[in-house]
Amino acid sequence: MKTIQKTAIALAASGLFATAAFAQSAPAAAPEAPEASPITANVTLVNDYRYRGISQSNFKPAIQGGFDYAHESGFYIGNWNSTISWIGDAYGQNGGASGYGYTLGNVSAPIEMDFYAGIKKELIGEGFASDLGVLQYYYPTSGIPNTGGLTANPNTTELYVAQNFTFGPLTGFAKVSYAVTTLFGTVNSTGSFYPDLTLNYDTGVWGLALNGHIGYQHVAGNQPSNAITYATGSSVQANVSNSQLYSYTDWKLGVTKDFGGGLSGAIAYIGTNAQTYQGAYAYTSPTGKNLGKSTGLISLTKTF
Repeated sequence: MKTIQKTAIALAASGLFATAAFAQSAPAAAPEAPEASPITANVTLVNDYRYRGISQSNFKPAIQGGFDYAHESGFYIGNWNSTISWIGDAYGQNGGASGYGYTLGNVSAPIEMDFYAGIKKELIGEGFASDLGVLQYYYPTSGIPNTGGLTANPNTTELYVAQNFTFGPLTGFAKVSYAVTTLFGTVNSTGSFYPDLTLNYDTGVWGLALNGHIGYQHVAGNQPSNAITYATGSSVQANVSNSQLYSYTDWKLGVTKDFGGGLSGAIAYIGTNAQTYQGAYAYTSPTGKNLGKSTGLISLTKTF
């Protein structure tokens, strides 16, 4: 669940070589500039994998990476991956599923794999690229039991539309993502959506850029009462809306540093207003901590 817009392809230049022709009676021709490669790759180390403000790695470091292919027509396709723990945590000794009798020590879901494709074109003007695509979140899992409708398959498919913009040193995008399947294992959540706004300001000093982000995760549908009992440990008499339980706003403020050579670092402060229901956090770690609590992040990224 990559937190930056996945279609920002032009992050690195290729390492192609150019040759110049020489003649005895003429000076050497100027070498051509290297062409940009249509394929780029990236790898990141981060102290906590946060997606839409929620920790996916139980506050522990994660390693991430992927690649993108961008055609001159505007079509792009790519893959991005990250280590995670949230699925395995749910079925561990202290996980939420164990509280409802579904403890399994052999549940394995150590990685998230994202596959996406779309088209990105400057329809409005230069620096204003419109973007339309589809994103599949895939979690290779094993050992997860049938919970009788208390949980759904964590694999999720979203459609998204985004508008990028550039105003001098200020760049960013506004984006809306819409789930055409259930959302990350939440029952009856098809139709959930996530609008967000990201801004970046190039200070022109020491390769520093200021970053800001705000988004709202709306989770659609209703939870059956037995699923609420499973999630919170408290009995209820009627269905409760997923929006009441799981919807929240997330935000981030940070700064990035371009070190050159495709290497960049980032620090940020991130948080959410993820709520509680009958005394339990909507997004809870195996030890009862709020997975959406405010925290600092630090990361190092290399693009190729």
